[in-house]
Amino acid sequence: MGTVLIFPILAQMDDFRETKRKTITPQQAKSKAEAYCVYQERSQQEVRDKLYSLGLHKSDVETIITDLIGENFLNEERFALAYAAGRFRMKGWGRHKIKQGLKQKSVSAPLIRAALASLDEQEYRAKLHDLLQAKARTERETHTYKRKHKLLRYALGKGFESELIMELLNDNDL
Repeated sequence: MGTVLIFPILAQMDDFRETKRKTITPQQAKSKAEAYCVYQERSQQEVRDKLYSLGLHKSDVETIITDLIGENFLNEERFALAYAAGRFRMKGWGRHKIKQGLKQKSVSAPLIRAALASLDEQEYRAKLHDLLQAKARTERETHTYKRKHKLLRYALGKGFESELIMELLNDNDL
């Protein structure tokens, strides 16, 4: 029987543990944050999390956030409006789901209200109607009550209001 030599593996593990994270200067972090904000609209919390992940301290992070706001790279209202419009048009989300998403991004309540108010009511109803019709075409359930219940659950999952869903379901016999 031969002897297995495990010391080279242990030496590699020690080398791995000793490698340290590169430190980044606040100026380098600011330029990275600017690029991060230029790519797409970001919330302050997203940028803050990104800067912390780069290993910066709280004082540096807050200074950079203030600079980004001052230079208009970061605008919470612009972010909230873009988020609401994008999630509604591209993903078909309703007001409840958009509101939850904005809360998770730490957007203030007045900005959430403004973003939800920016959604056009006619377009909102049309989107829900289209979603319900598309789902109704693929639904195999034949029992009327069960079918409506499945469509209701689908639209609730998308974040639409139950009163509006029921109104459209009853008016259109889906």
